Amino acid sequence: MADPTAPTPARPAAPAATRVPTVIAEEVHVVYRVHGAAGGRGSATAALGRILRRKDPRPPAREVHAVRGVSFTAYKGEAIGLIGSNGSGKSTLLRAVAGLQPVASGRVWSQGQPSLLGVNAALMNDLTGERNVILGGLAMGMTRQRIRDRYAEIVDFSGVNEKGDFISLPMRTYSSGMAARLRFSIAAAKNHDVLMIDEALATGDARFQRRSQARIEELRKEAGTVFLVSHGIGTIRETCDRAIWLERGELRMDGPAAEVCDAYEAFTRGG
Repeated sequence: MADPTAPTPARPAAPAATRVPTVIAEEVHVVYRVHGAAGGRGSATAALGRILRRKDPRPPAREVHAVRGVSFTAYKGEAIGLIGSNGSGKSTLLRAVAGLQPVASGRVWSQGQPSLLGVNAALMNDLTGERNVILGGLAMGMTRQRIRDRYAEIVDFSGVNEKGDFISLPMRTYSSGMAARLRFSIAAAKNHDVLMIDEALATGDARFQRRSQARIEELRKEAGTVFLVSHGIGTIRETCDRAIWLERGELRMDGPAAEVCDAYEAFTRGG
């Protein structure tokens, strides 16, 4: 029996008339330089490091090879799930594709400007939800008229007003789930060539997740490409038709979502 965790052979390219590439990653490597002692704050190693740094002010640094030679091609109309253990390089890879993280070597091509939506996506905590809807829309290139036309839909989709007039309150008063829902609702109000969602659906309730999955399907039908990072394998199965599995920064498997999820679950069970 073939090893289910073995890398999947490259699939033959479909005719150009039917499959249009939106993202091409070619042998992408991402390397971080991490400064500071490896030991914990209260450990003997950390204490010794602090003493030595009094004589040498330069902090120690080590390299972390977060993504190791990853290659793939994404096409219009695909929803691609990125799965893997914590620290496997999923979010780092998306940041590299979005142009937010420089690559040490390799190349990334994309159609248009990829939009990255993550749980830490910047919204202004001191501004109201209403002002953040406007600023977020403008940041995505929407006109003020377009934002006004979609405003009620964005608010209704997010559900932030279901228990009161929260949209008129500062973002700092929101729960993490409310903020994540509003971020997704703002991003989903615009069609994207490439939309990358990093765990932004994890904090929503079941009803919001169903609405989000339906909106992702609409984005795909409108000829966009969606990348979804999630630790919820069920979400990947339900939302994506393709999955990419990263482990220790390396591409372990790329193929139909159900097959890749099955192999990953077998791996995590030690099967």
